[in-house]
Amino acid sequence: MIPGSELSEPTAGTSASRLLVVLHGVNLGLLGERPVGHYGRVTLPEVEAIVCEEARAHGWRCECHQTDHEGEFVRLVHVNRHADALLVNPGAWTHYSYAIRDALELAAGPVAEVHLSDIERREEWRKVSVVADVASVRVAGRGPEGYREAVRALVELVESPDAATPMKRS
Repeated sequence: MIPGSELSEPTAGTSASRLLVVLHGVNLGLLGERPVGHYGRVTLPEVEAIVCEEARAHGWRCECHQTDHEGEFVRLVHVNRHADALLVNPGAWTHYSYAIRDALELAAGPVAEVHLSDIERREEWRKVSVVADVASVRVAGRGPEGYREAVRALVELVESPDAATPMKRS
């Protein structure tokens, strides 16, 4: 049994019982100190406040986690795989961690991949996202507002009349 797996039970019901789990990866705990040209001056607590405020505005609960350890990120995905939706910014792991990609594939609800910077317009190696094919929503280069957009898109996916049918991720 995975420690904390009691959180992995489905949260079916009204929107008030819906759960958004936000997972931030490597180096994101240092937002506000990282290169301003790419990430702005926003701190991780500020990003988390934005995400949770948007989730609450839609009647959802919100939990946020950050880790600099890839195995811990995978464990958090496993533990929270039955959340109504996952919003993830794996950081640099986006570009090479098939372990994280495979864990996200197990998510019962939609997954949003979010990046503060525009990874398509940065270094060549950042243009590749190994998690893109398991993400129902992708937002990059919109700064903190991109997190709001991702929350709204996830809420729409989960609460739309078609949400009862299994989602196909391309």
